[in-house]
Amino acid sequence: GGFLFSQKYFMRYIYFLFITVLLIPAFSFGQSYELSNGQSMCMTGKGAGQDATINPYAAEEFSFALVENLGAVEFQIRIESPQRASKEFPIQPKGLVVIKLNREDILYFDSLTKEKAQATIKYTLDESELPPPPPPSQF
Repeated sequence: GGFLFSQKYFMRYIYFLFITVLLIPAFSFGQSYELSNGQSMCMTGKGAGQDATINPYAAEEFSFALVENLGAVEFQIRIESPQRASKEFPIQPKGLVVIKLNREDILYFDSLTKEKAQATIKYTLDESELPPPPPPSQF
């Protein structure tokens, strides 16, 4: 019975490995970063070796970046594009921002303080993965 015992655990181990490998891609795009001391970080758009993240949809006409500020300080998001003027806007602590990135856009996170800013970024093509837009403000 020794062989059966080990075979059962071996199969369970293989199954566990298989499930683990399946789950990795589902979570690999929610990437976390820390910024401090006024540093800037290129997140995507310059190419392999220069980007802090891999946008799996960089070759598409456009993709969405879902950015969440996990820290206690705001930081700035900057988008540079060959076609348009660069855009900059702050993201508040605990804020969530959806950015539509065109193929040639370069995305940066800029630290605004000495304190540590923390963020996650996730890329997607699927608009159903994005949070609903806020309701229009009433005047």
